[in-house]
Amino acid sequence: MDFLDWHKLTKAESLRSGKLLIAQPFMTDTTFARSVVFLCEHGEQGALGFVLNQPTTVNIGDLLPELYSPSLNINHGGPVQLDTLHILHRSPETIGGTEINRGVYWGGSFDALQTCTADGSLTGSDVRLFVGYSGWSAGQLEKELAEGSWLIGDVTHKVMFDTKAEDVWKAAILSLGKEYRHLVNMPLNPGLN
Repeated sequence: MDFLDWHKLTKAESLRSGKLLIAQPFMTDTTFARSVVFLCEHGEQGALGFVLNQPTTVNIGDLLPELYSPSLNINHGGPVQLDTLHILHRSPETIGGTEINRGVYWGGSFDALQTCTADGSLTGSDVRLFVGYSGWSAGQLEKELAEGSWLIGDVTHKVMFDTKAEDVWKAAILSLGKEYRHLVNMPLNPGLN
């Protein structure tokens, strides 16, 4: 891979809603190491997204007993506003919401979600729930990108909904193309290798 290819995957102009932020292999920030963030908003005011691969031990029934479903897991969406619950899904006909990119929707009706989980028409592979979110002030994410903290990737349903949390980072790296395959085997801290 030459510099121009690398630059295409890291330049700020390619940042926009609906993209994946994929942590570089050596990012040591404990909040975002080996994380994949789905960007839902990006603009002059900053950016907002959800970490796709940080599951919690919290059950939806613990937060909202009326929504209990063994197939609905809650993820840690990021360090901001941990008292909020957010939905990403691929079922607009039943839940509603705003399409962010390629059939991935943000928000919707919790009442509809309750009905669909109760009757079994939606499962955990259709819906992702997040406590909190990841947020960046104006220019902050662009600065992190310039420092080499993130790769930018396209969203795929496989990464968003069909991959176990522990495999999301590798799947996102592999979705960038074969020239990035070597990154999946890099240690988090090469000095300890």
